[in-house]
Amino acid sequence: MENPGTAEKWKVLKERLCGLDSLLVAFSGGVDSTLLLLAAHEALGSSVYAATGESLLHPPEETQRAREFASSLGVDLTLFSTGEMDLPEFVSNDPFRCYHCKRDMFARLGSIAKKRGIAHIAHGANVDDLSDFRPGSRAANEAGILAPLVEASLSKEEIRDLCREKGLDIWDEPASPCLATRISYGTAITEERIRMVYEAESLIRSNGFSKVRVRHHGDVARIEVEPDSLNRFLDEELRGIVSDGLIKIGFRHVALDMEGYSPGSMNRGLGELSE
Repeated sequence: MENPGTAEKWKVLKERLCGLDSLLVAFSGGVDSTLLLLAAHEALGSSVYAATGESLLHPPEETQRAREFASSLGVDLTLFSTGEMDLPEFVSNDPFRCYHCKRDMFARLGSIAKKRGIAHIAHGANVDDLSDFRPGSRAANEAGILAPLVEASLSKEEIRDLCREKGLDIWDEPASPCLATRISYGTAITEERIRMVYEAESLIRSNGFSKVRVRHHGDVARIEVEPDSLNRFLDEELRGIVSDGLIKIGFRHVALDMEGYSPGSMNRGLGELSE
């Protein structure tokens, strides 16, 4: 059943987009950018384009999902290589890691838009992002990137509701920020550490968990799963599968976070930086 509040915000979103000549959507294939691309396609038709960055920081299945959805809409999708691993300021993994990454990515998107004569670029930020430590938003603002979902005052929950109402299977897909967010600040981001996180999360998901984070703390893998799934680890066989698997991947110690899945947990302790 359609929610009157989200229906009105959907209308506002479409109205904002209809006022643009042409638009390039930074399309990750996640829930937020999927709704944005759908709205932009309905508002602008063939004047909307999408671009998806290919990177070891994003699992290949996400890129494939982005390709399939853009194709289903008939939207012209450009795949481009990201360059964050060539940025010393990103690899060093300070708290402003995302700023360095996004600044580079938006520059690449700007080049794509300029080459194709596209007037505007938009990304899928929502109003909930405004309350978290998001240095990437600063990069977006500096680059003049539009945030139509924010302009329509859409929250993450409302975006999921709209995706469900529009018949998009992705509506309940767990959030999937880049794999670098699993590595503790100050620990250099390397291909090996990214591989360890990806393989560890894949192993745990293959055992029936949906929302999973494996936080990389040097030799220690800290596992976060949904709170109501924590009791599954009382099963000795499952503990053995996960513990042995993660040790084979390269960790020396495996720990279960008793709080459970907590988005943004790596930002704790940043103090005034996150305010």
